[in-house]
Amino acid sequence: MTDLPEGKLFVAGEWEQGGGAEIASIFPADGSVNRVLNGASESDGLRAIERAKQAQADPAWLNLRPHERARFLYRIADGIEANIDRISQIQTRDTGKTLRETSALAASAAGTFRYFGAVVETLDETLTTQRGDALTASVHEPLGVVAAITPWNSPIASDAQKVAPALAAGNAVLLKPASWSPLVSLELARIIEESGLPKGLFSVLPGAGREIGNLLVEHPDIAKVSFTGGTSTGRTLARKAAEKLMPISLELGGKSPTVVFADADLDQAVAGVLYGVFSSTGQSCIAGARLFVQRAIHDEFVSRLVSAAERLRVGHPFDAATQVAPMIHVDHRDAVAGHVRSALSEGAELLTGGNAPAGEDYDRGAYYLPTILAGVDNTARICREEVFGPVLVVLPFEDEADVIAQGNDNDYGLACGIWTRDFPKAWRVGRAIRTGTVWINTYKQFSISTPFGGEKDSGMGREKGRDGVRAYMAQKSIYTDLTGRPLAWAGGAA
Repeated sequence: MTDLPEGKLFVAGEWEQGGGAEIASIFPADGSVNRVLNGASESDGLRAIERAKQAQADPAWLNLRPHERARFLYRIADGIEANIDRISQIQTRDTGKTLRETSALAASAAGTFRYFGAVVETLDETLTTQRGDALTASVHEPLGVVAAITPWNSPIASDAQKVAPALAAGNAVLLKPASWSPLVSLELARIIEESGLPKGLFSVLPGAGREIGNLLVEHPDIAKVSFTGGTSTGRTLARKAAEKLMPISLELGGKSPTVVFADADLDQAVAGVLYGVFSSTGQSCIAGARLFVQRAIHDEFVSRLVSAAERLRVGHPFDAATQVAPMIHVDHRDAVAGHVRSALSEGAELLTGGNAPAGEDYDRGAYYLPTILAGVDNTARICREEVFGPVLVVLPFEDEADVIAQGNDNDYGLACGIWTRDFPKAWRVGRAIRTGTVWINTYKQFSISTPFGGEKDSGMGREKGRDGVRAYMAQKSIYTDLTGRPLAWAGGAA
C-alpha cells in the first residue's frame, strides 16, 4: 500500500503537529483507520493567517509578473502528474472512491493548475473607451489572503479549482479540507512545497468547521472565502461574510432533474442516467437524483433502468471492475438509508436496492446498493431534499411544459440532464430550466474552461473558466490626465 501522509499539518509553510481535536481518516471499504492526526487549532489558524498576510505582501511575490506566477502553477501541475498513482491511492483510502475515479480526479487537478497558469499569462487588462481628457484603464489586483473550504467527496479536484486560480491571481491561500478526507489535501501541500512556492502562501488546515471554518470567514484579514459544501453551512457562512462585507463564493447542494423524452435513444439514456446518479456512489452535488420520464415510454424505460441498475458492480474500490464503491463513512451511509426508510414510510415504492449488500465482503464497509424509488410526486420529501447517495426517484411527465414546471419546482438549481433526439426541444427545455449547467444527451462531463456554479439554494458565483481568476481579484479603475493643465474648478488658486 502507498505510504500515507504522516499526519502533520502544513501551517505557514512548515510541517507540524496540529493543536486541535483529533481527526481519524477511515478507509470506507472496511472501516480500518488510515491515519489519526490532530486537526488545526485556532492558534494554528491565526499563525497561518498572519504568515500568509506577510508572504502575500512581500514584493518577492506581490511584484511577480503574471507569467512568473504561472511558472509555479506549471510546476505544481507537473508535480501532480508525476504523482498521480500515489495521489489516487491516498484519495481512495481517504474517501472510498474507485482508483479509476481518483486517478481521473488527480489528472483533472493537474490540468486545472496548468490551465490557470496559462490563463493568468494571457489575461489582458482593459484600456477603456476614452470619454474625456484622461487615459482610462481597468486593472485587476489580488485580494490578499483568501480561504478555500472544500468537501470530502472530491477533494483533490475541489482543492485545485480554488487554490489554482487564487494563486494565479497573486493571493495567499488557506485551504480547509473536510475532516473526513484530510490526507489528499496534505499530499497536495507536499507537492506545492516542492514547487518552490514562497513559504506562507499556502497552508492546509483540516479541523472542525465551528472552529477553523468560523475563524477563516470571520477574521478581518481574510479577503474572500470560497466554499463548496452543504446549503445550510453555506447560508451560515454567507451571513458571517455579509457582516464584514466580504465576497464569498458558494457551490452548494442539488436535486438535479434528468429528463428522458419519448424520442430519446433509450440505450444512451439508460447508460447516462445510471452514470449521472450512481457514479461516485451518488455522493455528488450534481447527481441526477430526480428522473422525469415521458409517460409514453415510462414503464418500458423504468423496467430497462432497474434491470441495468441491478447489474452494476458494487465492490471494493481497489477492484478495477467496481462501479459503485463504498460511501465515505458508515454514518453517512446510515443517513442515506434513513432518507430511503422515510420515503418508503410516506408511500414510495421500492423498485430496487434500499439496503446494504449482503456478504462478508461488505460487512465492515460503508456500502449501499443503487436504489430506485417510484410512486411519489414531485412534492414528496425524497424529491425535495438532497440525499447525497445512490438514490434515484422516478416521476412521469406529459410534455415540455409539464417537465419544465416540475423541474423548476425545487429549491435547488445546480444541474440538469436532457435526453432527446430533437435538438431544438432540448435547447428550449435547457434554457427554461433554472440551473447552472445543462447536459444534453450526456451527463457529468466537465471542462475547466467552462464556468460552473448554481442558482437558488445551489449557491452563487462561478468557478472555472477564464473569469475564474478574476473571482479572486479586485478591480481598480485608473485615470491618467493627458492635458497637463490644472483642473478648471480650482481657478487661479494654484
